[in-house]
Amino acid sequence: MFAEALVCLALNVYHEARDQPFIGQVAVAQVVMNRVYDDRYPDTVCDVVKQGPTYSWKQDFPVRHRCQFSWYCDGKSDKTPDQTAWQQAMLIAQGVHTGNLDDFVEGATHYHATYVLPEWAESKIPVVQIGDHMFYRWD
Repeated sequence: MFAEALVCLALNVYHEARDQPFIGQVAVAQVVMNRVYDDRYPDTVCDVVKQGPTYSWKQDFPVRHRCQFSWYCDGKSDKTPDQTAWQQAMLIAQGVHTGNLDDFVEGATHYHATYVLPEWAESKIPVVQIGDHMFYRWD
């Protein structure tokens, strides 16, 4: 279970933030863990990462472009060809999951790239911008 959680967390870091500075990658992992600890979200890392609607005819098949984290249901490959980035994502996942890296995003449960403005952003409290991601927490 622990190994599965690390892989799910690392995949999210890799696909959402591998082009971000180290601290931005850590922040993305912290958002996932903050959701795990928040009653409004699923209780496991993998369930948080994979959260979103699925098709009625195939429960484990996500509806394209409707997931909480876009990479999970964008229709593109989920492989990790950049082995350096993958190794770093795994180290970050382990550090955040075990609590060895502090939550410096102050409980943030949301983020988005700075070149978009989702409608939910107005209802959340901005916490910090890191790289080209803006992080938010609930009121």
